[in-house]
Amino acid sequence: MWTFMLLGLLCASASASAIQARSSSYSGEYGSGRGEPFSHAALQLQGPITAIRVRVDSFNIAGLQVRYGKVWSDYVGGKLGDLEEIFLHPGESVIQVSGKYKYYLRKLVFVTDKGRYLSFGKDTGTSFNAVPLHPNTVLRFISGRAGLFINAIGLHWDNYPRNC
Repeated sequence: MWTFMLLGLLCASASASAIQARSSSYSGEYGSGRGEPFSHAALQLQGPITAIRVRVDSFNIAGLQVRYGKVWSDYVGGKLGDLEEIFLHPGESVIQVSGKYKYYLRKLVFVTDKGRYLSFGKDTGTSFNAVPLHPNTVLRFISGRAGLFINAIGLHWDNYPRNC
């Protein structure tokens, strides 16, 4: 009798974990394998993505910084080029990211659920288009590689945070 109860409890636990795991997905890594790795995984606990800063020079995406809730990530990348900053509207989320890369990222386009296209950089290189695997999920955090420029980017998708 206890064996069946334990087996039932284990199956229910495994089923709940499988359901929860199906909401998250990963796209990338787009770009080269050079540069130092970075990840904003812990910052997603501060809240949803609320703003994005991108530094763009004549050819490449030089740097990147993302605000989670009210907390800015560390700046990654180089200091060349112009710094551009875009704030998301309250409740707005990124639902698609596309861009181009060669040795470094050259272009990034963030598409929001409010129909906005937030575009940075130049339109040259190999194209990529990233969307979440599961419906009703959004961009939760960014990872990648950086040096003097942004070498590569990874995009992590999951449900919009419930506590916001």
